[in-house]
Amino acid sequence: MDQDERQLHSSSFGTVAVAYAEHRPDYARAAVDWALENAPGPRVLDLGAGTGKLTATLTASPAASSAAVSGAEDIEVIAVEPDPAMLIELRRSLPTARALPGSAEAIPLPDASVDAVLAGNAMHWFDMAAAGPEIARVLAPGGVLAGLWNVFDDEAEWVAGLARVGGSAVIGPRDTPATWRTATAAMHLPKTGGAAWFGSPEQAEFPHGQRRTADSLVATLATRAGVLVMPEQEQEATLSRIREYLASRPETAGGEFTLPMLTGVLRVRRL
Repeated sequence: MDQDERQLHSSSFGTVAVAYAEHRPDYARAAVDWALENAPGPRVLDLGAGTGKLTATLTASPAASSAAVSGAEDIEVIAVEPDPAMLIELRRSLPTARALPGSAEAIPLPDASVDAVLAGNAMHWFDMAAAGPEIARVLAPGGVLAGLWNVFDDEAEWVAGLARVGGSAVIGPRDTPATWRTATAAMHLPKTGGAAWFGSPEQAEFPHGQRRTADSLVATLATRAGVLVMPEQEQEATLSRIREYLASRPETAGGEFTLPMLTGVLRVRRL
């Protein structure tokens, strides 16, 4: 994806900020704890925070994560988001959160001011040539940079079928465990000067099933960038095809079901 295409996709979410907040999943608590494991302190930046899905997970139960952060009693979270509509929705849903306008390429924080930088389903949108130095700048020595992605567990046959029916615009790179491992193994980390800033990356995955109905799953998929940038007729045809598929499957045709997902984490430490 070139820079213009990435900008088109990444800027599409603000048009559906309310639906994004309603339907997108949060993040596995265990994944967040692993991302923050041995961070040197409690100051956490949620970068590219969107409507606050990861911010909410970070702030929901500070005591649950205090053991994962060295010497921390309470996590101090700052959310930074570039899209005004997404930021409005974040502030509406989390009125006590500290939420600032800004981007990965221009972080509105002082040098060495945070102990961890986390990004939920966002790191692949960053221009790491510019974001890498910025993230390294705001991270304290020994701090953690971690990207978290919610992916569909296609070991379930019906989920693999959903991926085939929806196509790559709906479930694409990074959206299933195998493709996520490959896509994040050498990508989405700082490249310019990165060897001097960060240690070796680590990956881990954590189960994170979501309760859905056919309608709510379609609504969730409708907030994905590949769908949002489709021409209207193509978008309607794609979502109609998915509805028909879900109605045809015994796992999804009869009301609520569990959508099997994983939260994958890519973690690296600031030197």
